[in-house]
Amino acid sequence: MADPGRPRPDRPHEPTVALPVLGPRPAPAPRRRRLTDTLTARAVLVTCAVALVSVLVTALVAVPLAVRGAERRDQAALAAQARLAADVLRVRPVRQRDAASDRLIRQLRQQEIEVYVVRAGTADRPGLPRQVVNRISAGKDVSGRRLVDGRRALVEGRALPDGDGVVLTRATTSGPWREVLRSLWLPLLAGLAAGVAAGLLLARRLARPIRHAADAAARLRAGDRAVRVPVEPPDEVADLAYALNGLAAALATSEGRQREFLLSVSHELRTPLTAIRGWAEALADGVIDADEAPGTGRTMLAEAEHLDRLVSDLLALARLEAADFPLEPVPVDLTRLAVDAERTWSDRCAAVGVPFRLEAPETPVPAYTDPGRIRQVVDGLLENALRVVPPGAPVVLAVRPAGADPAAGGVVEVRDGGPGFTDDDLAVAFERGALHERYRGVRKVGSGLGLALAAGLVRRLGGEIAAGHAAEGGAAFTVRLPAHPYLTRTSA
Repeated sequence: MADPGRPRPDRPHEPTVALPVLGPRPAPAPRRRRLTDTLTARAVLVTCAVALVSVLVTALVAVPLAVRGAERRDQAALAAQARLAADVLRVRPVRQRDAASDRLIRQLRQQEIEVYVVRAGTADRPGLPRQVVNRISAGKDVSGRRLVDGRRALVEGRALPDGDGVVLTRATTSGPWREVLRSLWLPLLAGLAAGVAAGLLLARRLARPIRHAADAAARLRAGDRAVRVPVEPPDEVADLAYALNGLAAALATSEGRQREFLLSVSHELRTPLTAIRGWAEALADGVIDADEAPGTGRTMLAEAEHLDRLVSDLLALARLEAADFPLEPVPVDLTRLAVDAERTWSDRCAAVGVPFRLEAPETPVPAYTDPGRIRQVVDGLLENALRVVPPGAPVVLAVRPAGADPAAGGVVEVRDGGPGFTDDDLAVAFERGALHERYRGVRKVGSGLGLALAAGLVRRLGGEIAAGHAAEGGAAFTVRLPAHPYLTRTSA
């Protein structure tokens, strides 16, 4: 599709556009990995930390509970000993203790149990708290922990008749703590080892699909488009595999279309060049008579203009996404633009036996766009229609408001009575070279650049373009343009 442009005296030729160089980029130099940089190492460290914290929390909770349980057992055992001593001393009064009572007291002391005998409100030896002595003298039992002779101890006292009694004490030491820790360290160590093992298994399970994905990405970078990643659970890993497989398929499709596009463009460029070269050689060899020279010049000029349009379309496509792409949007009357286009295209269509029809309201249809660029779009769509439509079939240029409100913008439509498109064609109508590849050798087709360029221009102008089926039996292209300024990248 040709770019009519505007006269720019200060810009005598089209600026050179740097096209991107295709091909794989050099791989970055691999950096040295530390052990903690791998997912496996980090997962193991995390699980070990979690296991260690769990073990510490378990120890902080379980050890005091176990110690208190052991102390309760010691307290219960001391209470049983106190009841036994009280029973023995109750049968034999304290004031008349015999050898059996002395033997019982000696046996208790051999078990690290201190025995205090209370008589007439006084303990038989010092060290017992006064509160305990008074409570026994009052005929009440004592059970619990007390400071005995300056040390914390378990105390069990039993009252006897006549204000007498017996009190048994056992010092509380770190023995229960050591015993509990000795019984818990092996299970705690086993839990920590299980955490490490679970971390290793989890890390390997998580790292395996990531390694597969990394290998697939490296192969994609190297140009292997047949690579696929196995899809396996969990869902996140499956999503990654689907994404990489979709990327590989999309790259393969894109590169295939790019190759076909380059082949088709090279063919389109070679055709006018071959004609120009042939006629130039004929002129150089003197086989063209003087009266045939003007016709030869016109033929060469037409082929050169064809070649110029192809090059212009390629340059416009290359520059379309650049920030400095020239756009000059202003308020435009689409009705007047359509009338101007009719003057040009009605004669061209009549010359090949194709009726041209303009459908436009008598009132203006306002839009905010670049008049030169939108005329370029309209000319390109009409040229595509004229290329494929058979003699006698119509070509229609229609303009109408986009809605009842003038602020809705305007619509420009190009319809024809040609062979039209299938539903599958509509999905790829604006992709570069797609229709050219499908119908090359089947019917008249262009280079495949015009529709892609039209779609890109319309999008840059803030509008929308769609392909469909025309009432005349062929294709219909509908361009919707805004009526007010839009946010876009423009450059003078």
